Amino acid sequence: MKKCKGLPLAIVTIGGFLAKQPKTPIEWKKLNSHISAEFEMNQGLGNIKNVLKKSYDGLPYHLKPCFLYLSIFPEDHIIKRDRLVRRWIAEGYSTEVPGKSLTEIADSHFMELIDRSMILPNKRTYFSRKKIDSCQVHDLMREISISKAAEENLIFRLEEGCSSNRNGRVRHLSISANWKGDQGDFENTVDVSRIRSLTVFGKWRPFFISDKMTFLRVLDLQDTKDLCNHHLEHIEKFLHLRYLSLKGCRGIYRLPDSVGNMRHLQTLDLRFTRITMLPNTIIKLKQLQYLCIGGLRNDHAYFLGRFPSKCAALCIPRATWMELDMEASHGRCAKFWNLARPFYAISSISVPRGAGNMKALHTLGTVDIGRSGNSLKEIEKITGLRKLEVVGINKKNCHGFFSTLKVLSRLESLTVFPHCGDDLCGLLDDVPSPPNNLRSLTLRGNLVKLPAWITTIQNLVKLCLEYTKLLDSDGIMQMLGNLPHLAILGLWIYTFDVEGLRLHFLPEAFPSLVALYLSSKQGCTNGDEIASRKNVKSVEFSKGAVPKLEMLEFSDYSDEIINVGLFSGLTSLPNLKKFQLIGSSEGNEALVEDLRAQLSQNPNRPVLMMKW
Repeated sequence: MKKCKGLPLAIVTIGGFLAKQPKTPIEWKKLNSHISAEFEMNQGLGNIKNVLKKSYDGLPYHLKPCFLYLSIFPEDHIIKRDRLVRRWIAEGYSTEVPGKSLTEIADSHFMELIDRSMILPNKRTYFSRKKIDSCQVHDLMREISISKAAEENLIFRLEEGCSSNRNGRVRHLSISANWKGDQGDFENTVDVSRIRSLTVFGKWRPFFISDKMTFLRVLDLQDTKDLCNHHLEHIEKFLHLRYLSLKGCRGIYRLPDSVGNMRHLQTLDLRFTRITMLPNTIIKLKQLQYLCIGGLRNDHAYFLGRFPSKCAALCIPRATWMELDMEASHGRCAKFWNLARPFYAISSISVPRGAGNMKALHTLGTVDIGRSGNSLKEIEKITGLRKLEVVGINKKNCHGFFSTLKVLSRLESLTVFPHCGDDLCGLLDDVPSPPNNLRSLTLRGNLVKLPAWITTIQNLVKLCLEYTKLLDSDGIMQMLGNLPHLAILGLWIYTFDVEGLRLHFLPEAFPSLVALYLSSKQGCTNGDEIASRKNVKSVEFSKGAVPKLEMLEFSDYSDEIINVGLFSGLTSLPNLKKFQLIGSSEGNEALVEDLRAQLSQNPNRPVLMMKW
């Protein structure tokens, strides 16, 4: 059933085949483990494969390589849409047409494969402006993509039990996590002289990169383990490289200066690495479109590892560092705080002088505009930016930041937060004219009150607030409820600083809201008693409120037992499909039963999901 994944033809065909087999676990496990071989040997199962092959044969020419490309990824792998689209662009699978960008074309390819049921949409995430932000490949369709890709010498998957590929020069090499061979096995198994993409899953081996890979366009090392700086020392040899992802490689904390020689690079994904500074040569990458860094926060362990020699200089014993809250230690030891602060804050980069010449950039973040006075001047020159994430806004640079926003007329997504220990209070009140095309806004940091200009962004689709500690909860909910196109609302941890917080969704409020995220933890952290008093006390939905709401997620970060009547009005939400409860189950059994009772009375029969 897992392999069928709801595909009716597969269920009927495999079910009919199993009905004629001995009813023993051995026979059924045999089919499950060796379904590819059974497809070839059994005429009954061969029929389904022939039908599915016709689905592939019927694809337009431009979609066939896009579909076969999916066999690079492991079985049941959740493939992020942005990752796939940017890789397709780097491979040349997207051809620009008048009035549409390469990204828009590649996005249309993705949706067309979804519409043709060649790939399965993954709908686990509602908190994205894109209705479908990831996909999976049906096991049966994946078997076809692997078979066809092998026939055309398009993709070679280096995995346990694979045979050598000496019949042709493969174009795409995918190294599975279960492959345990050595360098000799690697060189005897695959010819890398013509490969255009290398994707590694699992552990890194230095011999995976070779000087013979002169045609390499895509180097995807996302989440690869044991990758270190020196493994990238000669990366400049890949002059044709267009896509480089080091996302999740925590052993990487710098890039070599030679990265500036890769003049064709379009995507550089450095999120969840330890890189905080880019080489000045980065400004030579005139075709770079996507440059992202950030994601690491509160990295105590790395701080310990990088500065062991500083222990004697600190008044706090080394053994207690891991037990301390770094922000709380600010008042106790300024020396400790000054050393630790870069590793506590979300990692970011300074904009190199001359970055304004990188006119192709449309995604940039996380950028620290507080480190250098020239950062905003450089960003202002990149007028094609569509997505920007900045940290370090303060009293000195806030007006310069407003001027920059005025110039970035194409901006669609903006994330703003201050340096750790600072706040945004009063800094964002005087934005003269937010970008007209802004569709996504995330604010992190103490605001006290919500800037009035947010209500003027009529095209706003997504809004996320975190650590904002807003005081007027009723007024803010009424203000946000009038935004006509707001579809995604995240009221994250410490959004409000209101004792006995009660959120009331009024009739006709939030007419377009589809996904709502709430956190129990509100108020401040100055003692357990105060924090307890300022947790959410009730969430009420009046009849007629949030008529399009499909997903409601509630995270409980408090230590107290949640009251049974926390939510009311769930029965009146006509389109609710899913209620997700995240937190501790201990003592909250009564709440769960209350939620189940309410959801059972909702005509739409929403699903209650729990993650404890």
